[in-house]
Amino acid sequence: MRFAIKTRPEHTTWQEIRDVWVAADDVELFESAWNWDHFYPLSGEPSGPNLEGWSMLAALAEATRRLRLGCQVTGMIYRHPAVLANMAATIDIISGGRLELGLGAGWNQQECDAYGIDLPPLKERFDRFDEGVQAIIGLLRDPVTTFEGRYVRLTEAYCEPKPVQRPHPPIVIGGRGPKRTLRAAALWAQEWHAITRSPAEWLELRSVLLERCAEVGRDPAEIACSVNVRLDDGIEAAAEEAAAYGEAGVDVVVLNLPHRAGPDLLEPLADALIRSGSAR
Repeated sequence: MRFAIKTRPEHTTWQEIRDVWVAADDVELFESAWNWDHFYPLSGEPSGPNLEGWSMLAALAEATRRLRLGCQVTGMIYRHPAVLANMAATIDIISGGRLELGLGAGWNQQECDAYGIDLPPLKERFDRFDEGVQAIIGLLRDPVTTFEGRYVRLTEAYCEPKPVQRPHPPIVIGGRGPKRTLRAAALWAQEWHAITRSPAEWLELRSVLLERCAEVGRDPAEIACSVNVRLDDGIEAAAEEAAAYGEAGVDVVVLNLPHRAGPDLLEPLADALIRSGSAR
C-alpha cells in the first residue's frame, strides 16, 4: 500500500501549506500530496480565506522535487475542459512529470450561486463531465483534437506543449456514484478515489467498479484504488484504519492532515503507519 497526505487550504496561509509540503517531500513514505478545488472554506465561516488549488499546485511543484501532486478533485463545472487541459499540461511540465489529474463532476451549490457558475441537474452535470474527461484526454494525448459533444466542442484544437507524462498524466476520478462515477472510472481512470466511511463500504463500492469494468471491457487491475483517512482520533487510530483499508485491498491511503497541522506531524505519522504494518 502507498501513502499520501492532503492539506486543507482553508483558514490558513500559503507559508503554512508550503512548509508541510516541503517537509513531506523529505519523508519517503509519502508518495504524493493533495489539496482541494474549492473557492470557499468547507468548514467555519464561508467568508474566511481559502487558497485556490491549481495556482497552489504550480507553486508547490516548484517548491518540491519528489512528491506527486494533485487536486482532490478538480470540479469540472469550474473551468472549460480545454482550459483545464492546458493548466494540467503546464503543471506537469513545471513539476517534471509529477501531476495526478484529479477530476470530479462538482457539487458545491454555495460557491456556484455566489460566483454565478451554472450547476446543472445531476444527469446533465455527469453528461458534461463525461464529455469533459474525453476532451481533456484528447487534448493532452493527441497532436490535434476535434470533439463533437452536446456540451463540449473542439475544432482542430491544440494543447501545446504536451505534458511530460505520456500519453497523459494519470486520471484520478473521485466519487462513489454507482451508475455514472464508477462507469466513468472504468472507462477512463488510472485511479479511482472512493468517498467511503469504512473498509466494508469500500468493498461494496469496489464490487460495483468491477461490474462497470466488465461492462466496458476494462481490466480492473489497470485502476488503482485510493481512499481518505482522517486524523480526527489521532495518529495511531488513523494508522490502524489505514491498515484495515490495506487488508481490504486499497492501493493508496491519503492521510487528511488536521487543520493547520505543522511539519512536525509528518515523521510521527510515518512511524505510526510503519508500526501498524500497513506500510510494507
